[in-house]
Amino acid sequence: MGAVVSCMQSAFRAVGRTVMSVLYGIGNIITAVVYGIIDFFGAIVGCLTCSGSSRRRRRHRHGTTAATTSTRRRGWGRRRYGVSAI
Repeated sequence: MGAVVSCMQSAFRAVGRTVMSVLYGIGNIITAVVYGIIDFFGAIVGCLTCSGSSRRRRRHRHGTTAATTSTRRRGWGRRRYGVSAI
């Protein structure tokens, strides 16, 4: 009798996991579509208000020299200027 109950529990657990994974998949698809629509409208609004073109423009700095081989990059991450440990 215990083997039958164990088999039934395993079957119900498998069906439950399958249903939940299908629901999670549908939720992820809906989320991706909504975020895609939001990004699309954001791009249209950015294009109409010319906010995207000013952000992408780079200025060339004339008169600068290339870095020499003695210049080293120390560490990773954001540089913190003037911050001391407390």
